[in-house]
Amino acid sequence: MRVPKKILSIFLRIGISVILLFFYFKINKINVPDLLKNIKNADKYLLFWAFCIFTLSYILCLFRWEMLLKAVKIHLPLKRIIISFSGGIFFSLFLPSTIGGDLIRSIDLATHTKRPKEVIATVLLDRLSGYTGLVALALLSLVLGWRFVHDNKNVLFCVAIITAILIAILSVLFNRFLYSKINKFLHSPNAGRIRELIKNLHQEIHYFKHHKRVIVNNLFFSILVQAASPIAFFITALSLGIKMNIVYFFIFLPIIGAITLLPISIGGLGVRETVTTIFFVKAGMVKDLAGAMSIINSFFIFVCGAIGGLIYVLTVSHRRIQHHKSLPI
Repeated sequence: MRVPKKILSIFLRIGISVILLFFYFKINKINVPDLLKNIKNADKYLLFWAFCIFTLSYILCLFRWEMLLKAVKIHLPLKRIIISFSGGIFFSLFLPSTIGGDLIRSIDLATHTKRPKEVIATVLLDRLSGYTGLVALALLSLVLGWRFVHDNKNVLFCVAIITAILIAILSVLFNRFLYSKINKFLHSPNAGRIRELIKNLHQEIHYFKHHKRVIVNNLFFSILVQAASPIAFFITALSLGIKMNIVYFFIFLPIIGAITLLPISIGGLGVRETVTTIFFVKAGMVKDLAGAMSIINSFFIFVCGAIGGLIYVLTVSHRRIQHHKSLPI
């Protein structure tokens, strides 16, 4: 019954994306022909550079993960890490948000290395590092660009929420007292496997407390990754003839990124367009242009996902050979 449920889940998210896009165009009264015309007339040279910067964020994510793998003494050829990472990018379009992609790359590399606890810990810490970079960028941008924000209360509320979530996660993972308190809630008879899994993951993640240099470098990479998205959006806006202070992009994009992490649509499609329009229209951007800007960047996500899927599919035989060789004789 698992396969039908997964297929149903994918179709459900496709349906939600279609519904969200329908209401997005309907409620905002966006003229589709005008939107398509704006996209068609966009400066292709600037779009090329926007896509390059967007792709750079994935490359930085790859090396950020490799850094964590090396820290737990998992030394693999870069080619092998690229394969697992590419699979994660592709499946994150169809599985629940980026979490689904993380699951795929965890399973793929854990099967290859026979070290599931360490691999899963690096993936979780990689995701946590990315979220920390997102929050750090949002806070810094808000402090520096507060005077530019017209909708102060809502923006401040959103940043406060994503910051509170980060503090709660870090407290549970890296504070032994809070972890022990929460762990008590997992002592029911039906929570045996879950309790053991969380215990093992907590121990593996706690291991990084003694590798402060890795953590600092990882956070630096994460801030660069998160900064790539506002810059890519800003260049996309320029390609459409939109002239707006780049500070808005650095304030709004971390919030938009956090909201699109919710696993309710395909690749955040529909959610991203709606939230992007809400924030940027309040900052003075025309609705049709805000929609065009967001759709172009959604297109970038799907192109990168398709490239990741192509890499993953073309290396199926390579992974099987490697797995076969890693089996004990």
